[in-house]
Amino acid sequence: MVNQTWTLSMMRIKLALRSRTFLFFSMAMPLGFLFGYVIFFGRGNAMAVPYLLGAILALSVMGAFWGLSMQLVMFREQGILRRFHLAPIGPGAMLASSIISNYFLVFPTVILEFLICRFVFHMPTWGNLWAVFLLVSIGAATFSAMGLIVASVTNDMQETTVINNIIWSLFLFLSGVTIPVAFMPGWVQKVTLFLPATYLATGLEGAMLHAASFSEVLEVTVALAVSLIVAFEVSRRLFRWEPEEKIRGKAKLWAIAALIPFLLLGGWELTRGHLLQEINHQFQIINQRAAAAPHPTANRR
Repeated sequence: MVNQTWTLSMMRIKLALRSRTFLFFSMAMPLGFLFGYVIFFGRGNAMAVPYLLGAILALSVMGAFWGLSMQLVMFREQGILRRFHLAPIGPGAMLASSIISNYFLVFPTVILEFLICRFVFHMPTWGNLWAVFLLVSIGAATFSAMGLIVASVTNDMQETTVINNIIWSLFLFLSGVTIPVAFMPGWVQKVTLFLPATYLATGLEGAMLHAASFSEVLEVTVALAVSLIVAFEVSRRLFRWEPEEKIRGKAKLWAIAALIPFLLLGGWELTRGHLLQEINHQFQIINQRAAAAPHPTANRR
């Protein structure tokens, strides 16, 4: 089992590097967002870079959600999974190799983003690297597993694309990655409390902005870890090798199980938590730092 998983992981890394879709969502898009954010939102202010990098790191981690689900469905439609099944290889090894290979593919992008921010945009701090490492690690595995659920419950590439677009849009626009949660109406802010992407983005922004300690990101880590376990088990049970195998509508409801930790966490935050206050506080900090920092043009006079 272990040897099969490792061999498959190395092979999946090679295949992923040949996939334009994977390279776009995992590397090109995050780097494009990084330059766009720092140039247009940061406006050359180095004090704003740590906050913006936190959002970009979350985007880089979530990119696997789209790439892995599309790749697995493509493998099934092209009969590639059928060949693996003849090996024989179990669903667990196949799915675990997807998560492991993505894990090793995410970190080069993350490291490159850090280096660009530090040496090109003159980011003044590295943040809490241990907290960042923890959140990137568990986040990459969790969002990979969520992508595998989509691949397990959809029957063809067209259906996968539609579902991916819907979920990806929610993650992208309601998590604070593209639009700060502090800018959103009150009722929308409450909705964001039920999305896993919100907790990942907020945790990474906190780790970069004020070097959040391990205890401060523990809640997010536990929720992501539980969601990872549930998502992996659901995708394993619903996994199909043959394109002719179709999944029933009721079975697709199992996909919701992966969101249970965040539905519970969102309900708790809505009634007794303080995440929204923390989000608004982080945004105030970056505004204060940006206002206090000298404008780049002032040094040229």
